[in-house]
Amino acid sequence: MNKKVHRDTLIIHEGHDPRDHQDSLAVPLYQTSTYVFPDAESGAARFAGEQTGNIYSRLTNPTVKVLEERITALEKGAGALAFGSGMAAVSAILVHATKAGDHVLCTRGIYGCTFGLLNILEDKYGITHDLIPMRNEDEIEKHVRPETSVIYVETPVNPTMEVADIRAAVNVARRHGLKVIVDNTFCSPYIQNPIELGADFVLHSATKYINGHGDVIAGLLIGADREEIEQIRMTVQKDYGGIISPFDAWLMIRGLKTLAVRMDRHTSNAEAVLAYLKTVPAVREVHYPLDADNPDVEIAKRQMNAGGGIFSFTLEGGLEEAQAFLDELKLIKLAVSLGDAESLIQHPATMTHSPIPEEERLAMGITDSMIRFSAGLEHPDDIIADLEAAFAALKKKTAAATTE
Repeated sequence: MNKKVHRDTLIIHEGHDPRDHQDSLAVPLYQTSTYVFPDAESGAARFAGEQTGNIYSRLTNPTVKVLEERITALEKGAGALAFGSGMAAVSAILVHATKAGDHVLCTRGIYGCTFGLLNILEDKYGITHDLIPMRNEDEIEKHVRPETSVIYVETPVNPTMEVADIRAAVNVARRHGLKVIVDNTFCSPYIQNPIELGADFVLHSATKYINGHGDVIAGLLIGADREEIEQIRMTVQKDYGGIISPFDAWLMIRGLKTLAVRMDRHTSNAEAVLAYLKTVPAVREVHYPLDADNPDVEIAKRQMNAGGGIFSFTLEGGLEEAQAFLDELKLIKLAVSLGDAESLIQHPATMTHSPIPEEERLAMGITDSMIRFSAGLEHPDDIIADLEAAFAALKKKTAAATTE
């Protein structure tokens, strides 16, 4: 397709020509594990890499190929790989980009399972890491070591919403010959395109905004260099085997078609809820990339075209107050994940980031009073009404406890 068309159009059409699939308007589901060769010579040529064509669905699948081509276009990359989970994508790229004894620079406040993987790599292979703020080149530069091989950027940071400067990370990386990997899950390619800013790789937990319907676990890895992506396909992905199923890829293609309209609504709902929360006495702080009071707002403006649907806020009080508030919600669902049609809320310190030791968690800014919110697609008045009722119940409980 002509790449000059708008991204809203690419989201619906890229990678699929009905003429290649029996004129089917919808992308067909190729639910097959293996493929028939026309003759022995062709089979040998495909295995030798001398002839294009499908061999086995752990390597290529026509349904998965459409998804990979579509996300490549949306992220303005050169190639992509689909995985069975976001962590499979994270694992694949870190295995590819590091060797024993290397060092990885990471944004602080990363996803709890990414933190756990980094600890596994350190324990087993001596691949060390540092968690640092990445707001400017000086902050990053002073932590680069001779053995550093990767700068791993998660932005906005989960769940503090701290914004890392992707361009600063790229500039430092170029001076030292390092790879830059960006976890773009919170933004989706609709809001942020790290490869345009110079990143080598972008990854997504596609479970979230890419799919958007809470019924698929998947991951995506997009690269700026097609040859390197194909190298990962035929080594780490093939041999580690963290592939996506054709059916899950088909569901994601279907979900992806509405990304543009969903992201607009997620963002407008998040902004409406934030405006309300700023009026609530029980709320101490709100954390959102494009909030005027966010210390990183200028960085966010340079690399994001909208604030997105995720934010966090802290309550007056601690763990007991946070859990009491969460227990009062009815419409908003208490669940991890994000990017679904339903509004979701969770407590990072005891849920997504519980694997992180308390001392390190607090250094990241993840306190017991912090709550993460994923704005869904409901009417904003109904979301706010549910929050109002929960805050009213919390106030009543707090008053009762004070008089006892």
